[in-house]
Amino acid sequence: MKTLNSKTVNRIICTLLVFLFIGTAAWLQAQQEKSGEKDKKPKQGQQDKVQKDKQKQSQQQVKRLSQQGKRVQPSEKRDVWQQHRARSWQAEHRTWKQRGGYDGYRIPQNHYRRYFGRDHRFRIYRRALVMYEGYPCFQYNGYWFSLVDPWPEYWSDNWYEKDDVYIIYSDDGYYLYNRRHPDVGITISVFMN
Repeated sequence: MKTLNSKTVNRIICTLLVFLFIGTAAWLQAQQEKSGEKDKKPKQGQQDKVQKDKQKQSQQQVKRLSQQGKRVQPSEKRDVWQQHRARSWQAEHRTWKQRGGYDGYRIPQNHYRRYFGRDHRFRIYRRALVMYEGYPCFQYNGYWFSLVDPWPEYWSDNWYEKDDVYIIYSDDGYYLYNRRHPDVGITISVFMN
């Protein structure tokens, strides 16, 4: 039988150590990935809790809206809309990003895709109008929407009656768009009904 010399033994030991090191590194990485998945689950739970809290706040706002909001009579609608016309849209308009970000209720994605976006146009004039905290609010598809921005001075005097509008969620919040002016989004807040 052949005896192993010290060089061969050293090579075998080094090879075994390399395999042991690689195996340990792979095992540690797998443990970290499992730990990372566990960390993500509470984050999802936290996100669910935040969404539920926002939904509760939204419901409270709707309750206040129904209790404290002043329902606008059809004969008063024109005056209400005219009071919320901008004198200078560029100076008075602010995006949600400029306002510090949208922190209101978010419409669930499946409901948003089904009822909102460019393909889902409607006319505001046919909707109930309520004044709440100085802002005109209207109801559409189970939600209340409050116009935070004034409407641009160059839109027609009766846009809310004659023009088709739609609601878009972009990177930083919800906006109301007029089909005749698709490049202008009015900042709006959402309350769940």
